Amino acid sequence: MTSARRLLAINNYFYRRGGAESVFLDHIDLFADAGWDVVPFAMEHPDNLPSPWSEYFVSEIEYGRSSGPLTKARQAAKIIFSLEARRNIRALIGRAPPSVAHAHNVYHHISPSIFEVLKAEGVPIVMTAHDLKLACPAYKMLNQGRVCERCRGGGIHNVLLNRCVKDSAVLSGLVFMETLVHRSFGLYRDKIDRLVTPSRFYRDKLVEWGWDAKRIAYIPNCIDANQFTPWCHEGNYFVYAGRLAPEKGLATLIRAAALSRQRLVVAGTGPEEAALRHLAENIGADVVFAGYLDKPELKRLIGEARALVLPSEWYENAPVSVLEAYALGRPVIGTQIGGIPELVVHSETGVLVEPGNVAMLADALSVVAGMSRTERNRLGANGRNWVRQEFSPDKYRDRTMELYDTVVN
Repeated sequence: MTSARRLLAINNYFYRRGGAESVFLDHIDLFADAGWDVVPFAMEHPDNLPSPWSEYFVSEIEYGRSSGPLTKARQAAKIIFSLEARRNIRALIGRAPPSVAHAHNVYHHISPSIFEVLKAEGVPIVMTAHDLKLACPAYKMLNQGRVCERCRGGGIHNVLLNRCVKDSAVLSGLVFMETLVHRSFGLYRDKIDRLVTPSRFYRDKLVEWGWDAKRIAYIPNCIDANQFTPWCHEGNYFVYAGRLAPEKGLATLIRAAALSRQRLVVAGTGPEEAALRHLAENIGADVVFAGYLDKPELKRLIGEARALVLPSEWYENAPVSVLEAYALGRPVIGTQIGGIPELVVHSETGVLVEPGNVAMLADALSVVAGMSRTERNRLGANGRNWVRQEFSPDKYRDRTMELYDTVVN
């Protein structure tokens, strides 16, 4: 690469909305610190961070707001193929030609229509797969709360047949049309030079679904352990931190907490909160719902817990929450599904259990609670050392730069 290296960083949102946005913004900071000129491309939003390039951002699409049929029709067209995004990115790269473009989440807002423009202008394109959208139209490989791979082999009509998107025929039909158009034009498969997967599981799953293994690079997420200090005090509880959604296995966790008579603190919000509160009350589980917590409060809550519990029952990618728990010196109890087993070494950094198995999870909670504090600290210290060695920001940047050199050359 030349000395004037410029990264075009692309994502729907330009603020810390969720895990994918955190990875995207940390990525920008890492490369800016390394001397790259980083140009973001995103959607307009009131919560966006300031940027000198925001005049090129695409108009906001915010779902869930009431709007008329004409607005809905325009939004539907933009979801599938945004002409505005094509115009704006063409103007942007005309003013600031990039060495490489790295996209994160673009579907439903920016749309992959931009990849044709970048390809035509000879810009190498890398995209991080934060979920399984490139294989499953509904992006989670879930149906009715269970893992589903019916669309494998090209049977994408199943997304409509089974109402996979919010159990809605309209939304599922729109996603079916979107997938049909994107695949017909090869907007992902033919335009992207390399895919990045933060877990080996996602790499292998995409290969199973027809992606070329040579075009996928495994680059794990990173965390700066120096920004996390292990706490001296340990509380008498386990903690879950994340979205309260059906696929997260929280009903299983609450039942396991009741069975093992262990105290559980649940941090986060989501659509399942009322049902989970009701369940905890009905079965007499000792559960505290802490709601949304800002970063310092969350760090303290996790840092003083006996362990972080990740009871997911879907194909998780590479949860940063595991790395954060390790950075705080805490062990992790996780399920053997998706990318979680890559991040939890049984009996070394935590405990692995079968997803959906209440008795096995209850036993794991009892075992960890019955350990000496020294033993729990040993598991957590192993995790912290592993994070410092394998999941450091420097390692992430080096791996990504190596990939950029490959696609540019």
